[in-house]
Amino acid sequence: MKKNARLLYLLTVWTFFTPFSSTATPTLADEENPPAATPTVTYVLSMPEPQTHYFEVEMQLKNVAAATNAKKNGYVDIKMPVWTPGSYLIREYAKNVEAFTASAGGKTVPSEKIRKNAWRVQSTDDNLTIKYRVYANELTVRTSFVDADHGYVTPAGVFMYHDALKNIPLRVVVQPYKDWKNVATGLEPVADQSYTYEAADFDILVDSPIEIGNHTTFTFTASNVPHSVSMFGDVNYNEKQLAADYKRVCEAAATVVGEHPCKHYTFIVHHIPPGGGGLEHLNSTTLETTRNAYSTEANYKRFLSLVAHEYFHLWNVKRIRPVALGPFDYENENYTHMLWLSEGCTSFYQEYILRRAGFHSPESYLNLVASSITDIENQPGTRVQSAAESSWDAWIKGYRPNENSSNTTISYYSKGSVLGTLLNLAILGGSNGERNMDDLMRLLYSEYYKKQKRGFTDDEFRKAAEQVAGRKLDDFFNIGVNSAEPINYNTYLEPVGMQLINVAARTQDGFLGAATTVANGKATISSVRRGSAAYQDGLNVGDEVISVDGFRVGDDLLRFVSGRRVGDKLLVLVNRAGQLREIPVTLTQNPLASYRIEPLSNQTAAQKALYAKWLYIK
Repeated sequence: MKKNARLLYLLTVWTFFTPFSSTATPTLADEENPPAATPTVTYVLSMPEPQTHYFEVEMQLKNVAAATNAKKNGYVDIKMPVWTPGSYLIREYAKNVEAFTASAGGKTVPSEKIRKNAWRVQSTDDNLTIKYRVYANELTVRTSFVDADHGYVTPAGVFMYHDALKNIPLRVVVQPYKDWKNVATGLEPVADQSYTYEAADFDILVDSPIEIGNHTTFTFTASNVPHSVSMFGDVNYNEKQLAADYKRVCEAAATVVGEHPCKHYTFIVHHIPPGGGGLEHLNSTTLETTRNAYSTEANYKRFLSLVAHEYFHLWNVKRIRPVALGPFDYENENYTHMLWLSEGCTSFYQEYILRRAGFHSPESYLNLVASSITDIENQPGTRVQSAAESSWDAWIKGYRPNENSSNTTISYYSKGSVLGTLLNLAILGGSNGERNMDDLMRLLYSEYYKKQKRGFTDDEFRKAAEQVAGRKLDDFFNIGVNSAEPINYNTYLEPVGMQLINVAARTQDGFLGAATTVANGKATISSVRRGSAAYQDGLNVGDEVISVDGFRVGDDLLRFVSGRRVGDKLLVLVNRAGQLREIPVTLTQNPLASYRIEPLSNQTAAQKALYAKWLYIK
């Protein structure tokens, strides 16, 4: 074979048998269509005039034309979420946005608002800069705020996104007001860059609130994880004691699943009136409490319950979750029937965790359980709406109560807390004390969060619960969760040797069933209980009560009911929309219960042993 022919043959053979690789020689087509550079999104957050309650945001998008399909479409759509995870209400954050502008290469490009929460930027450029201002003057755990003292960012209400860029790493550069030095957030700090943070994707950014100002911070370690607590507000507290008690709560919470998934955890605590509330996040939480949260034992225990609740959410709902709760649709409601589990069972665990940590005695824990049962059983809505329905309707009912809500709804927090207690007892009883609710949490965490990396369906949760209990749980799910029928509590309490008793005295004292609010010496009916005398005989919410049996009421309607008997008749004069009406009302019996959990008279050794396991009695 000639030399040139042999060389051609060898080259042909080498080309045929050599696999394609990333280092192959570029072709003409490759040179005409080079690979797109990696898109990036950086937010620069500033507050140059905090006293005006405005944040200023600069959203820098680089190398985004290919990812956003801008070359084909001729535009890029930028959106703001309408709600924030953990708070199930459409909040319309875009209502606070103004001065939206876009530029490319230093030149302004056209933009217009195309929907309530979306702006269209008419550009095919690879690099864009979006600027806008956000009015922030509502300090809650689910909204944003900035004033002369500090700033607080709920990311869903401040940072915008593009659908195609939600899953790429993001960066946030905070530019604190000139007199402020501190930033607290669960976001990862970027090394050697002050006030610069990063998130793996938009979901994590949304799940990471930011506190900016001169707050004080203390730290502690729990379950080998560093924790920080950033405190805003003029408040007195014993830092050493508070840190120790946080640690007790956090370590007791971590025993439930047995694994802590966070590299670090951040508490942001606002001490403001009226206080009370929190919102969970992936590796942080924001707590809202009063300035006297640490002043009395009762106040302090309520605060620790809040700490336990929001902290336990880092497992239950953030990682152990219904399939509907992540990844999120930020433009619409995200429906689930299982908020009774995600929120209600977290309420169950908040007190169960405090019991384990030694903040509740067995007796005080039982009193809390009995009080929770009393609360839901005394609400007429518990016979109208199931826990599953309450969860589904959170978007239109749970966060939007009216004067009739107690008659038609039940809170998935309250009912769910009781259901958590009952499910724990069902598992304890079904497994003869070998397993409890913790084992269910561990199974869900292992199977769905770690292994399948997704949430679970209603059916999958039920199967998991029955697997851990070792038996069918038809009554629990069919009656407790999915219906508004009465629950037989004693079937759950009997295995631990306890019983539920209604200790409310059955007297012949008359009951009206109307509540009033008083303003300027006038009593106006604010609610009417379903089935009560007021309900049956026609007193209405909004009626101004003028007199009862000819006597001026003033600011105290109930004194005219006190001392009256069941069957007594009252003649009530009301002002209804400017018209005087006389309404005869016949008093009925007081339907309200008051429950206690007490021991059975003939407890067996097995029941006593199971009781000790239930309440962690050594």
